[in-house]
Amino acid sequence: FFWILLQVRHGSSDVSLLGLFYGISELGSGHRHMESILIVRLSAIGDIVMASPLAQALRNTWPAARISWLVQPEFRDLLTNHPAVDDVITWDRNEWRALWKQKQLGQLRSAVRIFKRDLKSRQFDLAIDAQGLIKSATMVRWSGARKKVGLRSPEFSHLMLNKTVSRGHDKTRISSEYLALANALNLRTGDFRLSLATSVSDKHAAMAIAQRHDLGNDFAVLCPFTTRPQKHWIEERWSQLADALHDRYGWVSVLVGGVDDRDAANGIAEGAKNNVISLAGETSLMQSAAMIEAGQLVVGVDTGVGHMGIALDTPTVMLFGSTLPYVDTGTSNATVLHHMMPCAPCNRRPTCGGAYTCMKLITVEQIMWATKKVLRNE
Repeated sequence: FFWILLQVRHGSSDVSLLGLFYGISELGSGHRHMESILIVRLSAIGDIVMASPLAQALRNTWPAARISWLVQPEFRDLLTNHPAVDDVITWDRNEWRALWKQKQLGQLRSAVRIFKRDLKSRQFDLAIDAQGLIKSATMVRWSGARKKVGLRSPEFSHLMLNKTVSRGHDKTRISSEYLALANALNLRTGDFRLSLATSVSDKHAAMAIAQRHDLGNDFAVLCPFTTRPQKHWIEERWSQLADALHDRYGWVSVLVGGVDDRDAANGIAEGAKNNVISLAGETSLMQSAAMIEAGQLVVGVDTGVGHMGIALDTPTVMLFGSTLPYVDTGTSNATVLHHMMPCAPCNRRPTCGGAYTCMKLITVEQIMWATKKVLRNE
């Protein structure tokens, strides 16, 4: 990312105290006309889903504006059918990294120029850094937008922007940092609910899966997998949960995950007394979303796929441990289970030596009680 750093160093001449003052005062004084708006939230699944209400708040405020979202290509399908997003723009980080590693600096410079030219040609009035990193702020700056606003960060991204916004004071509220951005822009936030839309083809794929396994609509979707072991629940308890859901509601449990999760998913399925279907590595991201949308319940750890349940209005129980939980999910049919430990939240630096007591304290019985709470018909 040497080229990005060069842009940071040599491209900041218009960031002045006067510019900062002008940006802050104008953005805080009502709803000025906006024709073209850019949201930059490049990754990842859960963060993009969490940021989704921002697009609707912008649409509520400027109904006629063209709203674009800049994202990495592997996540674009999360936004393709979003009702408030007109255009999805992709930044291929992997391609740029490959050119850098191969020392193809001429091609890299050319790729950067083309990318910048495309962004500027869209003539954005407002660009929002919803990620709060130097790379996302650089994209906002490259957009050439008249007004540049973003989340505050320790990476000096404020040098790229007219205004930075604190990530919010109520950390227990889902999407609190994006709500803070919306409030700073004086947007019409409405209920600020997570939103996600699946395509017709994804719905058909989910229907075909349900028919193949004779599921009907009587199934629950379990999301046990993340890249961090400190966020995992106990494997054998997933099997026990699947049996408990079958015994109580007659549901088959369906496991979703990636290719790398297949062995663990098979272990959970084999450990259950009743039928458990593993789709790990067999569905695309949005096909998994369509399964979640069609299911009766989602139970997941703190992972992006789990957050999809809330966005798709499926009754959802989330299991938190090492990360700070949002106890206010923004909806009555979703809840979070967690046991606050003295060491929490440890995030990426657990201090328990692999005990993960915060997750072990969550029991099958607690999840069944929470399931009853989120099901609106009980």
